[in-house]
Amino acid sequence: MNLTSVFLLTNSVYLLAFVIGFVAGLRAMTAPALVSWGAHLGWLDLRNSPLAFMGSKFAVAILSLAAIGEYVNDKLPKTPSRTSAVPLTARIILGGFSGACLCAAAAESLLSGAVMGAIGAVAGSFGGYYARTGLVRALKVKDIVIAIPEDLVAIILAYLAVSAR
Repeated sequence: MNLTSVFLLTNSVYLLAFVIGFVAGLRAMTAPALVSWGAHLGWLDLRNSPLAFMGSKFAVAILSLAAIGEYVNDKLPKTPSRTSAVPLTARIILGGFSGACLCAAAAESLLSGAVMGAIGAVAGSFGGYYARTGLVRALKVKDIVIAIPEDLVAIILAYLAVSAR
């Protein structure tokens, strides 16, 4: 393990950036929605960063509506897999963006936060997909029985990442 790896693993804001990216892998819009709420409520100080707009009432409203829409859309039978090209790309971008926001609030590197968030998004996308499909198969239940708890896991993880001080 090199010095950079040790730094990233020991600096908690980068771990939080990974976690918020993981959330984006589970539910793409939950990560930026909770980041926006965190900035709006003053948990994340983005005021002197290029990401300050995330704390606006407009951003909170739009991102919250998008997250709610995603919770509904995720349950529909024709929704594409999160691991297919377009949804995966969106999750990587949103996870990276959300990770950059957490790092901006901690006066750390936006680029490093974006990278950690993007890596987390890939982990969340594939980990969430395999966990959900595996549980549905193993428990012999309908997908929605696992999908709703997955929503809750995403919300709780996002809250924990955004509210950590």
